[in-house]
Amino acid sequence: MNTPFLEISRLSVAFPRAPLPVLHDVELRIAAGEYVSVIGHSGCGKSTLLNVVAGLLPATLGGVLLEGQEVTNPGPDRAVVFQNHSLLPWLTAYENVRLAVDRTLAGMMGKAERHEWTLRNLDLVKMGHAKDKRPAEISGGMKQRVGIARALAMKPKVLLLDEPFGALDALTRAHLQDEVMRIHASLGTTVIMITHDVDEAVLLSDRIVMMTNGPNATIGEILEVDLPRPRDRLKLAHDHRFVEYRASVLEFLHARHAQPVP
Repeated sequence: MNTPFLEISRLSVAFPRAPLPVLHDVELRIAAGEYVSVIGHSGCGKSTLLNVVAGLLPATLGGVLLEGQEVTNPGPDRAVVFQNHSLLPWLTAYENVRLAVDRTLAGMMGKAERHEWTLRNLDLVKMGHAKDKRPAEISGGMKQRVGIARALAMKPKVLLLDEPFGALDALTRAHLQDEVMRIHASLGTTVIMITHDVDEAVLLSDRIVMMTNGPNATIGEILEVDLPRPRDRLKLAHDHRFVEYRASVLEFLHARHAQPVP
C-alpha cells in the first residue's frame, strides 16, 4: 500500500481538567489533492482535530504525519483559514498577503517575484481590484477571499479551513464555495475543511468524515462522495446521488448521533 500523503494515526487529545478525552483513537489517511470535510455536532472535536494537524495543539497519544514527517509545530506547509478572517486591520489586502509571502518565501523568491506572486494570488480569489483597501473598507466575503489568498500564497501542501464561510450570508457563502471549488480544481491543493453545513460538505468534498458526539469523540463513518467534477450546484440540487449523500449525512447526524442535550 502506498504511503498516504497525510496520516492521522491513533490520535487522542485530552485536556488536564477534563474527565474524558476530547478525541479518542482517530484514524484517517488522506491522499494528495483530496478534499475532505469533517462534520459533526458542536463539541465533537472537529476544530481540535484541525488544530493538531496545523501543529497548534499537541496530541496526547498518536499523531500526524505529513509526507512521512511528524507534525509537531506550525509550519508554512499547512495554512489555516479561520471563520474569522484574522486580517491585520492596519494593512491593505495586498499588504496582508504580502506579509505572509515575505515570511515564508523570501528565501525562494526575489522582491519582484514576491510582488507578482502576491498580485497573482489576489487575482486568483478575484480581489486584485481591491488590493489597496483595508479590511474595514471591504465586505465580510471579500475579507475571507483575502484570507484564502494569504493562505494559498504560502504555497501550502495542505489548506486547513475551519468553518471559513460560517459567518457569511447565504449568497456570499455560495459564491465563495464556488470559488474554492474552482481554486481546488486549478491548484490540486489538499484540503481539510471543518463545517456544520451538510449541503456544503456534499458539494465540495471527495470524502465526508462524520464524527461521533463528544467528549471521547472519534470517526463514526466516512462517506465517499462520487460526484463528477466540476460540480454545478443548480444541477446537483436535482441529482439523486447528491440527495442520497445528503440524506446519509443527515441520518448519521440526526438519527444515529443526535445532538446531546446539555
